[in-house]
Amino acid sequence: MSDETAVPTYDVDEFQDELKAAKDNLAVGNVVWFENESVRVWGSTIEPGTRVPFHNHTIDYFWVCVRASSAFQRFEDGTGRYIEPTVGQVSFQRYGPGENLIHDLENVGDSPLEIVTVELLDGGQRPHTHAH
Repeated sequence: MSDETAVPTYDVDEFQDELKAAKDNLAVGNVVWFENESVRVWGSTIEPGTRVPFHNHTIDYFWVCVRASSAFQRFEDGTGRYIEPTVGQVSFQRYGPGENLIHDLENVGDSPLEIVTVELLDGGQRPHTHAH
C-alpha cells in the first residue's frame, strides 16, 4: 500500500450526493483551531475506518502529519490513491485563479491519522508597493 502512484478506481455513484455538494464544502479539516487575516489552521483526527468527506481546496495550503496511519484518497474523477503519510511529513499545494482540488480522505489503517492543515488566506503574498 505504500505505492503512491497507484490509481485504483472507486464507485463514484456511491458518493454521488457528497460529490455534488463538494464544490461548496470548503471545510478542509474537522475543526478550525485558529484564524486571522493571513491563515486558517484546521485540525483533523481521522479514526480507523472513518473518512473526511469530499471537500474543495481553493486556497494555497500546506498540511503536516502529526500521527501517521495508512489512508486512501478519492478524487472527483473516480480515481484514487493509497498514501502512507509519515509523522512530520509536509505537503504544500498552490492554486492559481480558478484552480481547485476536490477529494476525500479515508483512514484505512489501524491507528488514528492526525493532520494539521494551514490555509494561506492572503495567498502568501507580501503587500505590493506602488510607485507614485
